[in-house]
Amino acid sequence: MRTRTLRSLIYLAGGLGVIVSIFATAEFFDASLRNICTVSSFFSCALVDQSGKTTTLGIPDYAWGIGGFVVILVVAAIGEARSEVRGWTYALLGLTTAGVGLSLYLLYVELVLIGALCLVCTSAYLLGALAWVGSIALVRRTGDTGGPTETDEGDEGASAASE
Repeated sequence: MRTRTLRSLIYLAGGLGVIVSIFATAEFFDASLRNICTVSSFFSCALVDQSGKTTTLGIPDYAWGIGGFVVILVVAAIGEARSEVRGWTYALLGLTTAGVGLSLYLLYVELVLIGALCLVCTSAYLLGALAWVGSIALVRRTGDTGGPTETDEGDEGASAASE
């Protein structure tokens, strides 16, 4: 996969993640929005929001989502602008890995401690996982060529050599 495509995937996941997290914030404060994603007694944003278990380290979970996705977008943009510094790519991978870890913890809280699943939250978890997969592929892509590959000229040379 081309480097530009991977970066676009990360931007898309991060941008949609911000939007979903902002909706989760609105849903937390506006009870009428909770009904949008309450499908059953198990798939229920209302049960999750009203559980009293929606803060981690004293920070509301929706704030983790907004902040995390914004930081992903910022680090991805800096990494693209400074593609000669591979440390930004690894920072993005570390950040998205931490995000997936937090998402797994939040999913555990929902499923085991609350006994309900918030579909909006799950969307955010999946978008974070998508950014993580993109980050893994980006690290592999830039590592395979020994440096940044914004034009992906290495692909053409490899194709010609194998023919």
